[in-house]
Amino acid sequence: MSEGPAAVGALTVSLCRDPRKFAALEQPWNRLVAKCPTATPFQSHAWLHSWWLSYGREGRLRLVLVRRGGELVGAAPLMLVHRPLPLLVPLGGGITDYFDVLVDGDRSEEVLAALARGLHRAARGAVVDLREVRPGAAAEQLYAQWTGARGRLADSACMELPVLPFDELVKRMPTAGAQRVRAKLRKVDAAGIEEHEVTEHEVPRAVRSLLRLHEKQWRGRGVTPEHLKPRFAEHLTRATRRMVRSGHGRLTEFRLDGRVVAANVTLLSAGLSGGYLYGADPELRTRKVDVSSLLLRYEAQRALAEGRQVVSFLRGTEPYKNHWRPEVVVNQRLLLATAPLAPLLRLHESQVSGRERAVGALREALPAARDWRARLNELRVR
Repeated sequence: MSEGPAAVGALTVSLCRDPRKFAALEQPWNRLVAKCPTATPFQSHAWLHSWWLSYGREGRLRLVLVRRGGELVGAAPLMLVHRPLPLLVPLGGGITDYFDVLVDGDRSEEVLAALARGLHRAARGAVVDLREVRPGAAAEQLYAQWTGARGRLADSACMELPVLPFDELVKRMPTAGAQRVRAKLRKVDAAGIEEHEVTEHEVPRAVRSLLRLHEKQWRGRGVTPEHLKPRFAEHLTRATRRMVRSGHGRLTEFRLDGRVVAANVTLLSAGLSGGYLYGADPELRTRKVDVSSLLLRYEAQRALAEGRQVVSFLRGTEPYKNHWRPEVVVNQRLLLATAPLAPLLRLHESQVSGRERAVGALREALPAARDWRARLNELRVR
């Protein structure tokens, strides 16, 4: 597909491969985000462009853009990869919880048709693999309009709570659990922990502090390796600073006797508040301070005051999330290809399904393996 625009009715469609042009799209991109009712914080220019600077590879950028006159009304932020086969995949990679295309809600049908046309041209030599598509996303409508080969798979599970007064969220829990939460929060209040919302200029220092706490919190318990890498710290600092400025994010510190003991990055869209990453000093456990209750109470109260509809725990089904009786929402993986590439799509689909079955079998086997090793160690001691 050429760099130049192709006319589609009253709209024009173009493919952007130039990172400098991507950088210059910040203002029109964020205006489009504001007009796209399904957009999440992960579709903001701050998040995607920062990710590209830290993780992108030269020559791989593929942005399908739809304009009416000079106004940006649609976008599919993608990049080209060659392994295990030629694929167009979302910008944002594995550290991004939701993907979507951007569509001006006032012109959704015609923009989606133009976006599908542009993506069809961009995908002549590659399968389009859209991971982590949240149910209800505009990408679902794009999938429905696709005229070539298609495939749909389940992706990551996310957990969400409705935005309610915090007391109402507590009442959703079993009686004994609700009583425990209330008792834990009384200890939080008695400890005198204070909240501080970080300003844009404080973000670099605050992200360094958060990542130190995050590493300390998870030390010896399987921290995500990517969270310890310099490129992740650079991305999180840059993206958070820009998102605090634009209103797409906030970073909150929790201080005890003037010292930061916990910090949380929250990403924001019109309807959603998502807790992305937090760090907490393990010392809080010795003080019987329940960090998850502390953070959720703060974020639920903020989301209610700001008029959002959902507080999301984002990806993962960790046991502590289940205490709150959240709704489990399963992201989708949407595969698209032109008709000539249908066999390639089916091959990729079967490979993905096979890997998922293997991972599922391994997860089922691990507890038994751990029990076996524990029993063997016990016999050796005897």
